[in-house]
Amino acid sequence: MEILKLNGPEAQKFLRPLAELRLSIFWEYPYLYEGSLSYEEKYLATYFNCAQSFILLLKDEEKIVGATTAIIAEAEEDNFKKAFIEQNLNPQEGVYFGESLLLPQYRGQGFGKIFFQERELFAKSLNRKWVSFCSVVRENHPLCPPEYQGYESMWSYLGYSPLEGMTTYYEWKDRDQNQPSKKLMQYWFKNFPNPI
Repeated sequence: MEILKLNGPEAQKFLRPLAELRLSIFWEYPYLYEGSLSYEEKYLATYFNCAQSFILLLKDEEKIVGATTAIIAEAEEDNFKKAFIEQNLNPQEGVYFGESLLLPQYRGQGFGKIFFQERELFAKSLNRKWVSFCSVVRENHPLCPPEYQGYESMWSYLGYSPLEGMTTYYEWKDRDQNQPSKKLMQYWFKNFPNPI
């Protein structure tokens, strides 16, 4: 196993395997996302074009089996920044965590916590005051596997809390739908303590 820690421009050469990993993981519940490589290229360009982004890749021999991303909050799209500004949070003081992706056979081995730890180190290296991510909200969905367990308990254990009333909507096509639809997204947030 090998861990690569890259910034956006350095990671651009991994566009295809990273896009394919996103499509594979987000096909699963709870995202149920039916995407395309062309959209993935557009989405990932935000990270690749920003020097103050962080992309960690987990490799097993030559295969990318996991990845996680983070980016300075002011480089994210306006819809994201608007949600924080409305909460009197300055995007220039924060880092947004994009995705954490891990193929099923590599889960339960501690990589998820490593992903969070490495992204927090990135945020602290920029002297940022807070970090955040958002997660899709699904309730009583017919495609929810009986064995599904969410990650909320891990996020809470790592010091993250949902910001009450702070939500947004993102639109994509579910694999069981004919048309894209809006999905409710809940923001999770963590402040860093002030240095002594």
